[in-house]
Amino acid sequence: MRRLATFRRAADLLSDFRYEQTDPARFYGALARDTAAMVGAFADLDESVILDVGGGPGYFADAFGACGAHYLAVEPDPTEMHAGGLDHRGTVRAAGQALPFADDSMDVTLSSNVVEHTSRPWQMCDEMIRVTRPGGLVIVSYTLWWGPFGGHEMGLTHYAGGHRAARWYTRRHGHPPKNLYGTSLFAVTATAGLRWSRSRSDDTTLIAAFPRYLPAPSWWVLRVPVLREFLATNLVVVLRKN
Repeated sequence: MRRLATFRRAADLLSDFRYEQTDPARFYGALARDTAAMVGAFADLDESVILDVGGGPGYFADAFGACGAHYLAVEPDPTEMHAGGLDHRGTVRAAGQALPFADDSMDVTLSSNVVEHTSRPWQMCDEMIRVTRPGGLVIVSYTLWWGPFGGHEMGLTHYAGGHRAARWYTRRHGHPPKNLYGTSLFAVTATAGLRWSRSRSDDTTLIAAFPRYLPAPSWWVLRVPVLREFLATNLVVVLRKN
């Protein structure tokens, strides 16, 4: 993964973030290809069964399919599922906290930018471990609340408080934000994710933790407790199930 985490990659991803609301196909298409590359840095994707928890509109399906993986997704929100107008060939409508799959059935279980959108994120992550086979990988990536993107489309106003930022956004745009604080957007920290991953040391091994969108020379920020909450922007934890 360090070989992939270049300054050019970081710049390209930051550029694509500008199009999340105005051109979601461009944004999510680029994010999907980057996600497949990230997962491929830790696992052989060819013929692997990948479960994407919180698959959303389905942009990730083609990116993982191009790598030879068998892609499945879970998405609880039908509006989100059909937002991109894509054909959902392998998506199941279900909650991440109660995955409708057998124990030890997936090669890789992935969650990309979902933790911050659920009020019970670590229950969801526990479920991800349950359905992953021994030797398989659990990869959790999420946006940190205190980072510059924590407020999502509300921008940096979230530093004044999530509810206040939502009111300001509504007043300015005439409608509430898509990611409404306290309902579909929650304050989660890097410390919480690292604490959860360590709490599962009885049945998993933590093999990597890094800031997803930063170039590798900047990964040291994750080792500094307070600084990481503001500068890491997005935490990735990679666990191997024992």
